[in-house]
Amino acid sequence: MAVLVTGGAGYIGSVTVEMMHGRNIPVVVLDNLVYGHRQAVDADMPFYQGNVGDRELVKKIIAEHGVTACIHFAAYAYVGESVTDPAKYFANNTVQTNELLNTLIAADVKNIVFSSTCATYGDPLQIPISETHPQKPVNPYGWSKFMTERILETYDTAYGLKFVALRYFNAAGATEKCGEHHEPETHLIPIILNTANDEQPFVPVFGDDYATPDGTCIRDYIHVADLADAHIRALDYLADGGGSTHINLGNGQGFSVFEVIEAARKVTGRSIDVRVDARRAGDPDRLIADATKAAEVLGWTPTNSGIEMIIRSAWEWKQIHLHGYSE
Repeated sequence: MAVLVTGGAGYIGSVTVEMMHGRNIPVVVLDNLVYGHRQAVDADMPFYQGNVGDRELVKKIIAEHGVTACIHFAAYAYVGESVTDPAKYFANNTVQTNELLNTLIAADVKNIVFSSTCATYGDPLQIPISETHPQKPVNPYGWSKFMTERILETYDTAYGLKFVALRYFNAAGATEKCGEHHEPETHLIPIILNTANDEQPFVPVFGDDYATPDGTCIRDYIHVADLADAHIRALDYLADGGGSTHINLGNGQGFSVFEVIEAARKVTGRSIDVRVDARRAGDPDRLIADATKAAEVLGWTPTNSGIEMIIRSAWEWKQIHLHGYSE
């Protein structure tokens, strides 16, 4: 009896695997290592390198490890790249996922927790954003996740596949063992910490004329360990017979770019230079989650919600892993 975690060598996936292992939940990891890191998964953990759309490989994993459920993280997640190369995103995030679902169903694995995103909502019509907010993605990455959600809904109706689609906002922070290491790095907090560590000269701030108190965009940051906990709770919910559903994950509060930079200055004791550049197309003023449903359905509330605490965990991990997993 085991849980298949796809993308388990990635940022959020590796933290979830770490936490599941700590709770004595049997896990088997599948990751193609395009963006994941083998070092993020314990050497003695059952691990397979490959694609989730490889039906023979997934069938073999299910049979050999007695897989009864799946947490599906594996996806490409660079919004800008999805705009310039949408074919890559639909092929990997949607088509490969569809093949995974077909394999799970054929093997009678009927519970899946899906790593979705607030990008399925598109430009917000109201803040905070609840699960009933209209979904109208503004980039191919968001559309690739949106389409997978629709596939899951039809597979529930036709084949009895039960799912929880977790739409989360801005993942951040680290555990003692696992942290954030992307190449290239596009997320704000790692970029800030790279600047604090003299790995780059400044933090680019894309626009300071938004309709917010300090003019910079406001986002909802959630600690990666809290995200991992929510995935495990979603597994338990499905195991207890819960019906398919969509759930937001966030703190329900937002921090501006300048607020995050100032918090990082306090945590690191470094000056951290910034440079204000032009706005990026498609950046809303605010993105903040209404996570009420997560509390009601999963009994989940974030426990690491302070922005300084989130940054401190990432900074402490970085001091040990100066070059991420490259070392």
